[in-house]
Amino acid sequence: MAYTLRPYQQQAVNATLAHFRQTDDAAVIVLPTGSGKSLVISELASLARHKILVLAHVKELVEQNHEKYQSYGLTAGIYSAGLGRKQLDHQVTFASIQSAAPNLADFSDYYSLLIIDECHRIGLTREDDEAQNQYQQLISKLKIANPKLKVLGLTATPFRLGIGWIYQHHYHGFTRTDEPRPFVDCIYEMPLALMIKQGFLTQPNLIDATIAHYDFSSINANQLGNYPAQEVNSLLTTHARVTQAIIEQVISLSKNRRGVMIFAATTDHAKEIMGYLKGHNAAMILGDTPNQQRDQIINDFKQQQIKYLVNVAVLTTGFDAPHVDFIALLRPTQSLSLFQQIVGRGLRLAPDKKDCLIIDYAGSGFDIYSPEVGSAKPNSDSVPVLVNCPICQFGNTFWGKVSEDNQIIEHYGRRCWGYELDEQQRKVRCDYRFRFKECSQCGAENDIAARRCLQCQHAIIDPDQLLKNALKLKDAMVLRCSGRLIEPAAKAENRIKISYFDEDGATVSEQFNFNHKTSRELFNQQFGRRFEQGSRPEQFKDAATVLAVAAAFIAPDFVIARKQNHYWQIKEKVFDYQGNYRKANQLG
Repeated sequence: MAYTLRPYQQQAVNATLAHFRQTDDAAVIVLPTGSGKSLVISELASLARHKILVLAHVKELVEQNHEKYQSYGLTAGIYSAGLGRKQLDHQVTFASIQSAAPNLADFSDYYSLLIIDECHRIGLTREDDEAQNQYQQLISKLKIANPKLKVLGLTATPFRLGIGWIYQHHYHGFTRTDEPRPFVDCIYEMPLALMIKQGFLTQPNLIDATIAHYDFSSINANQLGNYPAQEVNSLLTTHARVTQAIIEQVISLSKNRRGVMIFAATTDHAKEIMGYLKGHNAAMILGDTPNQQRDQIINDFKQQQIKYLVNVAVLTTGFDAPHVDFIALLRPTQSLSLFQQIVGRGLRLAPDKKDCLIIDYAGSGFDIYSPEVGSAKPNSDSVPVLVNCPICQFGNTFWGKVSEDNQIIEHYGRRCWGYELDEQQRKVRCDYRFRFKECSQCGAENDIAARRCLQCQHAIIDPDQLLKNALKLKDAMVLRCSGRLIEPAAKAENRIKISYFDEDGATVSEQFNFNHKTSRELFNQQFGRRFEQGSRPEQFKDAATVLAVAAAFIAPDFVIARKQNHYWQIKEKVFDYQGNYRKANQLG
């Protein structure tokens, strides 16, 4: 059977060939769930001159990729204990990492390419040390026979909450992280919205439920965005009527649906849901469901002999049932990546399938089209905003707040993520900082969490220590700045007065004289550089210009003043504060 690649699949293949002709750096391709990654794998494998190994983390995905490959008239082996086969005599082998890692001696041949499907599974934290070591041990073994082994990862979700990005650089010209990662470069990415628009995926229909949701806000998630099962179970026992009402609504809304996947929060929750689905052709898969029983349930569901499939965190990846047209999310998560993986179960194309109904009963509040920002959401009303770097013009995506007319009110970005190539074609990250600490010795701008200057290594004053010392002094006043006012200085030409207000009503002020070079430079250093939160730094030459755009200047978080005879003189201003002290308008 001949196959024809979709345009984006061919582009992914071309990007892979071009990348590995230039470098041996490990690379990753980002394609949404349902995009046909197996076709990309098949094309790359068919072009190879030497042996190729394709890894996956579950036997279902190993089998799925193998079947897809062989359906095009190609032959390949399987190395998976779960599938009862350990074949290594073919040019292409599909293997599970759980089977390959304990049997490294079997992989002594020369392999030119290692492909890792669902490569975001490669661990980056202590919790994932075992998985991390399994992949790295196998890679190290393969590199004995071929030191120039090419490693390619494929995933729909290259970001993991609490861990970060799995690659360093993106081909669109920006850096994700300065820290070492399993993959150096993202060489191709296809946006979910574009795939849906071009008709390669089913249109998702996200609706708000008309009944009460669960409220998981009282439970704290761990760094990976997961919630303690015991606490979740305790909360759910108080929501029994909610669960029953939700399942009744799911049953009502799914009358004309063919395949319904219900994602439960815990094992006890799943069993409760099954109780409400009694008599409605439903089945349940848990982590401890025996393999044979699990395989039978999945097969019956794919054959549409089962309509409702309830699961707890076991069918988020590597599960392919194109007829699924209803996703009910009853489990909490703080991970956009996990949310996208779950929604992706229902976006594959199928005959007579017009859309996929998606209802988030857990109130996660995610937009599947939003980009992954790469950091935890600072507060509930934060949204992704685009902020251009004034130096390299790269468009950064940061968390921020917007007005009703969608204008950016503020953003929380620190440093530009753009990069440029130097003379040796090395990627050099843009050093522009939207928020910064200035070194008192050399004037260099440093990250707001820095303790030593990157340029001169001089110790940077800890803002907490600065505030602590000031609070001990009898002749010092520390304002937790809740606002500021910029106005013309009284009876003075070309001067401005800035007043700072504390929550408790205290006020201190200072003046800047734009007729004097030193005063003008000081204003620009402190305020002009931070104009519009650093996204548009300006050098202001006169007071009139400043007054005309006064609303665009940010206020410091703290102001420290010392008593001088009969007035207070401002000694320090702390901008972009992060520390142990409460800022204005924050809860204690």
